Amino acid sequence: MRIRWLMITILLIFSSGIVFSVIVIKNNNISEVDLAAINDVVKTTEKNWGHITEETFNNSNIEQAFAIIDDDLENAIYQTRGYHYINIYDAIKNRDTVLDVKHNDRIAGKIIIRNNEQEMIQQAKSELAITISLIFGLLMLVSIIYITYIYRTLLKPFRKLKIFASNVARGNLDIPLNMDKNNTFGAFTESFDLLREELGAARQREYESNRSKKELVATLSHDIKTPVASIKAVSELLLLEAKDEKLIRQVNTIHSKAEQINLLVTDMFHATLEELQQLKLTVIEESSEVLVNMIQNVNYDHRIDYDPIPQCIILTDPLRMQQVIDNIISNSYKYAGTNVTIQSQINQGYLELHIQDFGPGISEEELPLLFNKYFRGENVGGENGSGLGLYISKYFMENMYGDISCYNRSDGFTVVLKIRLAY
Repeated sequence: MRIRWLMITILLIFSSGIVFSVIVIKNNNISEVDLAAINDVVKTTEKNWGHITEETFNNSNIEQAFAIIDDDLENAIYQTRGYHYINIYDAIKNRDTVLDVKHNDRIAGKIIIRNNEQEMIQQAKSELAITISLIFGLLMLVSIIYITYIYRTLLKPFRKLKIFASNVARGNLDIPLNMDKNNTFGAFTESFDLLREELGAARQREYESNRSKKELVATLSHDIKTPVASIKAVSELLLLEAKDEKLIRQVNTIHSKAEQINLLVTDMFHATLEELQQLKLTVIEESSEVLVNMIQNVNYDHRIDYDPIPQCIILTDPLRMQQVIDNIISNSYKYAGTNVTIQSQINQGYLELHIQDFGPGISEEELPLLFNKYFRGENVGGENGSGLGLYISKYFMENMYGDISCYNRSDGFTVVLKIRLAY
């Protein structure tokens, strides 16, 4: 449909140009020679020779320009407007009509009737050139408009689609495929954008699934180490008490296999932890008021008492900071079983949160190991866990430009979160 309208427009422009050209040629016909008017000019000239003025030819019907020259063929006695006599040679060269003027039975001068054929031809050429230029100018304008239209409606959407496909191939699924108003490929474009959203959702589901599997593997691999350690301990005890060589060989086999299992599980556990470290953080400037909401989110049964937090701007990833606070508070509930008190203060460029419980704490020997991978103290009391909580919390705090530490008190245990202030 659009191509048909383009062809109709081009035909109209060509037709208009041809019609206009014919009109121009028709209106520029070379004036025909009026012999009666020329004869009248000759007679009037001869009659008024020597007294020729502007009024002499007021009643003349001649349309051609003319000049009257003396018998020396040099001086123009009279010439009409628009005609400037130069010399007889140029007149002959231009094919002007030259007539004798007689006075007292002798040739007194000549009348030169201007031949305007060349002028009319030049004028017609100029007008035709202008007409053709206008036609091509209009055609060029129409072509530019049509090419622009084609670019915006066809080429530009495909170019966007090419960029979109490149982003999808590189895994950049967060960049949408924008659709312009009245897009010719609207449904086509929308389908590709829906494909992007589905791929993004599928990738997110895959990520969540893999993350859950890795966390499960980390938990199970650590939990497997406990019975394996028990088997090794019992086998070592049996080796000390065994006297029979056959029994010793059998116990050594049990001990070596238990050690082999322990090494395999340790390798699997470490590999999983390395992948868990790839958790991304986005550190931004936030008001310290966000910490109040984070504390309230874990304030089950109103067991947390906290002082007003000083007003300041901190550097943190709100999601990861919530995970850290959740981890520490849940440990206090699990292992101490008491209420929790949180005190806060600004100290040397950090906002410090002192999270205190009133349980038995941890032995001083185990205190330096508390943030190590899969470490669990003697005070776990049969509670389930993988030993990952504080290890990951330390990873988060250090990558948010802060720190985490802990110490025993005479009446309980304290974890200190140092959150970097923004300047």
